Amino acid sequence: MLLKSQAQDILKSALNHSDADQTEVVLIAKQTWLTRFAESAINQNLNFEDTTLVITAVNDKRIGVTTTNDLSPAGIKETTRLANEISRLQKPDEKFVSFPDKEMAPPVEKTVEVNPNLNFSPDDMGKAVKKVAAQAATENLKASGAFRHDIETVAVSNSLGVEQFGSFGKSELSLTMVGDGEQSGYAIGYDPDPRQIDIRTVARRAITKAKRNINPVSLPDGQYTVILEPAAVGQLLLFLGFLGFGGRTMMQHRSFMSGKTGELITGKNISITDEPNNPAFGSLLFDYEGIARKNITPIDGGKAGQGAYDSYYANLMKIAPTGHALPPNNSYGPYPKNLVMAPGDKTTAEMIASVERGVLITHFWYINFLNPMKTMITGTIFDGTFLIENGQVGPAIKNMRTNQSILEAFSNAEMLSTERIVYPQYSSLMLVPAMKVNDFNLVQETKEAWEGKC
Repeated sequence: MLLKSQAQDILKSALNHSDADQTEVVLIAKQTWLTRFAESAINQNLNFEDTTLVITAVNDKRIGVTTTNDLSPAGIKETTRLANEISRLQKPDEKFVSFPDKEMAPPVEKTVEVNPNLNFSPDDMGKAVKKVAAQAATENLKASGAFRHDIETVAVSNSLGVEQFGSFGKSELSLTMVGDGEQSGYAIGYDPDPRQIDIRTVARRAITKAKRNINPVSLPDGQYTVILEPAAVGQLLLFLGFLGFGGRTMMQHRSFMSGKTGELITGKNISITDEPNNPAFGSLLFDYEGIARKNITPIDGGKAGQGAYDSYYANLMKIAPTGHALPPNNSYGPYPKNLVMAPGDKTTAEMIASVERGVLITHFWYINFLNPMKTMITGTIFDGTFLIENGQVGPAIKNMRTNQSILEAFSNAEMLSTERIVYPQYSSLMLVPAMKVNDFNLVQETKEAWEGKC
């Protein structure tokens, strides 16, 4: 793990070599333990490290960004020189105001505690997968998926006096149990510490899905009452946040929330916050500009609320930044990556019992945009979809596709579960309940369309 003193030496060296009006330096060191497996056999088992230095130089509002993995004194000096040279070749960005100063971004004293002696080795990962495979074998199934553990250390410094350093960890076990034919079941587990993931429980959930997922029946196209399990809710929430909660899209009026602050956009039982400090996530407590991450509320009781801002877009909106800057070489702008949906007052079992006829959805596969402003997405329900009749989970259902507005689905959410899980995807984390949704669009997935995706 990168030490604070080592990181500070690198940042100071880059700043000392820069003669720009303003300079920002971000150092990102990653350690990754990754085991991939298919048909209960490991096909990749590794540990790798990568450290990246990103230097941003500003001269007369001209911005240059360079990235390097060469942390030698000569490499740092040359990368800094290139950032300055590139900046002078750019057109001025008249919207740029300034990087944060140390008053805006004082040192974050509290940091996520990552055990520097934690060495969850490839051997440990392999042993965990062996347990999963053994469970699968007892049910004549085979396991496929990935077990991943990351420790990321981030240091930020700029010429205005900002200095931050911190580390965080995250781990996930994602697996699919597969049997004969198209029989499959999916489950996922997350924890900042890989040793805390209950491997047997995750495997058991996937096994239970796969064992039930036999002899699927067909349903006609239509609108159904559905129970979305937490993974499915998390996938919809991820797209909702990406489509509309970021300050860049809101300022550019490309967000479904633009100009709608205080207006009802979902059901009143929907409240969504972004909580970087939530211990369930174990996330970094400052952003990639060095600003302390703040909680925001994008949707409050169904009403459109706050967006996520870095200093650039906050300056344009004349508001305070919320600490949601991504690394400076990103192309997305700020958006929330620690979303929390408030729970409801029913258990998942009670929600299922309330359904006369409907569909239980484990998760979606290959979601994509249809209409971002209307939050229309399309995707296939997969790895464990079941008919619900008279409050009981019945036979498996053949894969179906949804063409659905997420906001419309969240407006039709009749119930939310008391229990929640952390669902990880695309470097984002979401603490989400299960959800009962009425009038959810489902159509049959044709064999020709399915074969075209494989």
